[in-house]
Amino acid sequence: MADHYNPRRASRDKKPGADTAPQTGWQKFRSGVIEIVLIIVGALVISAILRAFVGQMFVIPSKSMQNTLQVGDRVVAVKAADFHRGDVVVFEDTEHWLPAAQDRRSAPGKVLEFIGLLPNTSSTYLIKRIIGMPGDTVACCNANGQVTVNGKALDERSYLYSENGQMVEPSAMTFQVTVPKDRMFVMGDHRNASGDSRYHIQDLDPDEYTGAPGFVPLDNVVGPAKAILMPLNRIDGLGTPDTFKDIPDRSASAPDKARICVGDDCSPR
Repeated sequence: MADHYNPRRASRDKKPGADTAPQTGWQKFRSGVIEIVLIIVGALVISAILRAFVGQMFVIPSKSMQNTLQVGDRVVAVKAADFHRGDVVVFEDTEHWLPAAQDRRSAPGKVLEFIGLLPNTSSTYLIKRIIGMPGDTVACCNANGQVTVNGKALDERSYLYSENGQMVEPSAMTFQVTVPKDRMFVMGDHRNASGDSRYHIQDLDPDEYTGAPGFVPLDNVVGPAKAILMPLNRIDGLGTPDTFKDIPDRSASAPDKARICVGDDCSPR
């Protein structure tokens, strides 16, 4: 008996895509390019979001934080993290501690820096260690040559710069300051090579008061530097030294303006 034509069977036996024309070489190339572009754009968007809300990488440009940080180290500042006394923080230089410098990065490099694929090399950012928070009284030096915070002497041997076994003095400058509201007092670990808060507590500021530029606004902080990411032989975490524990909190009594003494000269009197 002859087989009868069965349209269902014919439909089942038909190979998938039999009626679809094969892609040309150009179509395959175009599809591949579109896929690559979408992957790159997605990666850039994710990178930009991470930079804006999570963390940002910075290049260390100077010797002011040696030996904790060396020139050329890449560190990551975590924007979502809280910061405290003793932390190393990256902050924007709105007080103009640094002279203006010309950009050395090309336009494409600036774009990659903006989206976070290259570390930030801008001269408008600084990195120092927080010594005093709002309300803290920071002084140098006590009878043992130590910096004190709210009367507690700091043991800074774990991070102060040393060379050939010789550690730098905590400060060659005698001072006592009370940190005002919403500000912090910072110092570099290489005290002899750091133009930090100490050297700006006598700066004139026509918009505020003499010495105001020495105290960094808390709002300027990008975030605490949590780790050295590069070079590979320098990878390490950055934490808060134990000496900053148990310092009494004086934030409730922070003055509107800093109280500053350099030697025997104090303001306000």
